[in-house]
Amino acid sequence: MEAILGYFSSLNPAALLRAAPGGIAQGLVWGMMALGVYMTFRMLNIADMTVDGSFAAGGAVCIMLVLNGCDPSLALIAAFFTGVIAGSVTGFLHTVLGIPDILAGILTQISLYSINLNIMGRANQAVNVNKVSFYITSNVKVLGQTIAVTGVFCAAAIALLWWYLGTQHGSALRATGINEQMARAQGINTNAMKVIGLALGDGLVALSGAMLSQYQGFADVNMGRGAIVIGLAAVIIGEVLGQAFLRKRLNLWLTLLFVVLGSVIYYLVYVFVLWLKFPADDMKLLTAVVVALFLAVPYLRDRKKNSFRRLTRRNADSGKGA
Repeated sequence: MEAILGYFSSLNPAALLRAAPGGIAQGLVWGMMALGVYMTFRMLNIADMTVDGSFAAGGAVCIMLVLNGCDPSLALIAAFFTGVIAGSVTGFLHTVLGIPDILAGILTQISLYSINLNIMGRANQAVNVNKVSFYITSNVKVLGQTIAVTGVFCAAAIALLWWYLGTQHGSALRATGINEQMARAQGINTNAMKVIGLALGDGLVALSGAMLSQYQGFADVNMGRGAIVIGLAAVIIGEVLGQAFLRKRLNLWLTLLFVVLGSVIYYLVYVFVLWLKFPADDMKLLTAVVVALFLAVPYLRDRKKNSFRRLTRRNADSGKGA
C-alpha cells in the first residue's frame, strides 16, 4: 500500500500539463500522415505498406535539401512529391504488373530503405536548428507557433481532400474503393484511380515525415518504422469517436477532421502513459492494444444492437402466438 501511495505521490500534474502541448504538436504532425493512410485504407480499401518507407523518404529529402541551402518550405513541397513518386511505384507494381497490393507496398517499402540511405549518405542526418529557422520545431519557446502552423497544414489538407473527393474524379476514386467491379462496369479506369489514390496518400505521408524531421531537427532511415500502425490507430480512433458523437451527422469533412483529432488523441494518450512512468520500450505494445480496442468497439456495438433486435423480434413473435 505504501508503495502504491508513493508511486502516485511521485506523479507531477504540472509535468503532464507541460508535456501536453508537445503531444498536440506531434499529433498534428502525424495527423497529416493519418489523412494519407485514410486515403488508401478507407477510400481505396488498400492497406498500403509503402507508408513506412515513404514517411522516412519525406524526412530524408527534406533534411538533405535544407542542409544544401534549400528553403524549408520548398523542402516540404519536394518531400510531398517524393511520396507521390513512391505511391505511384506501388500503384504501378499492383496495377500493371499484377502484384497484390500488400506485397507491392512491401516491395516499395524495402526499396525505399536503400534509397533513403543513399539520399542521406548514412543512417541519419541532423540540422543545426540554431542556424536554420523552421516554422515547425520542438522548441518549447515557440511551440504555440508550431501548433498553429501544423494546424493550418492539416486544415488545408482536409479542405483540399474534401473538395477533391467531392469532384467527379474523386467520386470515381471512391467508387473504385467501394466496389471495383461495379466502378469498372460504369466505365471508370480503376487502375488509374488506384495509382492516383496511392500517390496522393503517400504524398501526404511523406509530407508528414518532412514535417516531423523539421520538428525534431533530424531524419533517420528508421523513422517510419511502425508508422502504418500509428496511422491506422489515428484513423480508427477518429472514426469511432466521430460515430459515437455525431452518428448519422458524420459526413466526409467531419470524418477527415476526426481522423486528425484521432492522431492528436493518440499522442496525448502517449504523453499520459509516459507521464505514468510506463517503460518507453512498451509503447509499441500500447499502440497495438489501443488499435485492437478501437477496432473491437464497432463490432461489439453492432453485435449488441443485433442481439437486442433479435430478442425484440423473438418477443414480438411469441406475443403474436399467445
